[in-house]
Amino acid sequence: MRPHAPGGLLFVALGLILVAAGYVWRGRVLRPLSAKRAQAAVIRDRSRNLLRSADMAIAGARRRAAHGKPAIVTVGDVTEVARQHYGYRFVEREEAAAALRQRYKAADCRADCMTDAFN
Repeated sequence: MRPHAPGGLLFVALGLILVAAGYVWRGRVLRPLSAKRAQAAVIRDRSRNLLRSADMAIAGARRRAAHGKPAIVTVGDVTEVARQHYGYRFVEREEAAAALRQRYKAADCRADCMTDAFN
């Protein structure tokens, strides 16, 4: 066995070239972050988190309701869950009410829940 095989040297040289190229191009952004895309992502995350907050508020109200009594879910419950779980300092009432209305219909709450989101 030869100590310096040409295939091994070629492999090491290729590795060194790749490391040097990575060092030279380190930190360059291929596509800069778009402000519009970033804003759209924030809006998407906020509405998704509000829908989750509405789901958690509905589930909490159902757990708190007495047997045979309707669960009462308020818009305030949704804003409180959004504040506690997602750290939102302020959620507009209309925004929380829209999320609650959407999840209220999706969870088929008409049979066992009451809400103030439709007022």
